Amino acid sequence: MDPDHHLPGMSPPPPSTPMNGTDGMHHKMMMHMTFFWGKETLILFSGWPGTSSGMYVLALVFVFVLAVLVEWLSHSRLVKPGPSNVAAGLIQALVHAVRVGLAYMVMLAVMSFNGGVFIVAVAGHLVGFLIFGSRVFKDTETTPYHKTFELPPTSN
Repeated sequence: MDPDHHLPGMSPPPPSTPMNGTDGMHHKMMMHMTFFWGKETLILFSGWPGTSSGMYVLALVFVFVLAVLVEWLSHSRLVKPGPSNVAAGLIQALVHAVRVGLAYMVMLAVMSFNGGVFIVAVAGHLVGFLIFGSRVFKDTETTPYHKTFELPPTSN
């Protein structure tokens, strides 16, 4: 099949443009559509982490911390009920917006399709949930929102 042949009504793909904005350099950055392993990837920002192993490790730590922060914001009670429900509601909405924004950043980092980024994002969510969301580090006797509900006894 001829690669230049297009279906009726379909336009050809746009010509590739240089990544650095100059006409003299024609380096095309390949967008991965499957998982791959390697330190040469783009995560969240153009040119980051670059080709340095140290910067790649820093990017992995950054994604891990973002995922832990998402879990912390998901499971923490930052606003206590008080006399002003409007102020408490606005603060809760702001915290929710920050949590969603951080969660989207983790998602966009995972969309780099880098295997290392995927692993540290999942590990960050795991560690964050283990610390802040599970019962491992909580005193369930005094924490009211971790009460278990028992079914009433059934008569036989």
